[in-house]
Amino acid sequence: MRVPKKLLLGSVIATTAFALAACAPTTAAPEGDGAAEGPEEITVGIITSETGPLAGYGKQYLEGFEAGLDYATEGTGEVDGIALNIENRDDAGDPDTAVTIAKELIGDGINILAGSASSGVALAVAEQAAQNQVLFLSGPAAADAVTGINEYTFRTGRQSAQDVATAGGFLDDIEGKTVTVFAQNNAFGQGNEMAVEAILGSKGAEVNSVLVAEDVTEFTPFAQQVLAAEPDLVFVAWAGATSGAMWQAMSQQGVLDDIPVVTGLGDAATFGAYGEASEQISFLNHYFSGGPDNEVNDAMVAAVEEAGGTPDLFTPDGFVAAQMLVQAVREGKGDVDAMIDALEGWSFEGPKGETTVRASDHALLQEMYQVKLVEQDGAFVPELVGTVDADSVAPAEAP
Repeated sequence: MRVPKKLLLGSVIATTAFALAACAPTTAAPEGDGAAEGPEEITVGIITSETGPLAGYGKQYLEGFEAGLDYATEGTGEVDGIALNIENRDDAGDPDTAVTIAKELIGDGINILAGSASSGVALAVAEQAAQNQVLFLSGPAAADAVTGINEYTFRTGRQSAQDVATAGGFLDDIEGKTVTVFAQNNAFGQGNEMAVEAILGSKGAEVNSVLVAEDVTEFTPFAQQVLAAEPDLVFVAWAGATSGAMWQAMSQQGVLDDIPVVTGLGDAATFGAYGEASEQISFLNHYFSGGPDNEVNDAMVAAVEEAGGTPDLFTPDGFVAAQMLVQAVREGKGDVDAMIDALEGWSFEGPKGETTVRASDHALLQEMYQVKLVEQDGAFVPELVGTVDADSVAPAEAP
């Protein structure tokens, strides 16, 4: 059973009811009986990567969050008179650092946390959220383990299972085929490995993996391991600054020439990393600005560009986090139990169209994209191949 906790930051000022003379037969409340509903201010702690290997993802998230907060509050930064004070903190992609920050923020009375570009960070902060009974709006972190981890944690982005399900749309019957997962040996990579096993393995595929430590910078031996496995399909799950070097090694060792490769299309910084091999890769995609076609996406793109940024892979995760924050505060006024109730089962129009917070495990149901890279003016840019509806890629419900 949850214990309700209220965040009351700043003083709550009593309002005086004014008598209405010679009007409708309404009896005004006696002077001093009325009270402002909710606190004057709520502080939200944003814990994400501003430095470290996922700093680029953190930047996209923060740009999206700022645009989303402006959109959801109609430029006021307030929700029904409650001012939202946003405190950004840098976890540098390190779970221990994130836990220290979370404890400091919670100790200061903050009971809404958001952010997490790193899956390891998300899992660690989610644990703190449960222990301290605070709301946690997890960010771009894709590990499936975040979904359903506890009642206090909500996703604001997609998860690995949605990536894998989207990849399945590119494939013919894979029963009896061998699928090799090539990924980083971290929570994100392991989550993808488990998702491929669960989703493609359930369709009869034999799944093996080549997992690479995050600090590795020479990828030739690992590309050779992929070739040695003689797979029928390679599923690549990679994130961060080493993406370019990894793809170069895969290309040089002939993996892309000999074996069908499916991977997620990363942020814009990686579009040129595949070189001529781009046409040999099938890309699943969480977001690029040309994917969705709706007014919310148009508003987000315009706001981010006006602020000097560029909409990218995880911009909508920040935007959606702000939309969910405003919904939680509007309905819950800072009370954690009430904010959880306000989000469970909530459907809304996000940058990717209709988006739903699944009540049972807090997965975020949303459409996904199939994309190819095409050369344009000497550079590679994404082109939409197809849209996969939210129900088709919905992850299995967490127990």
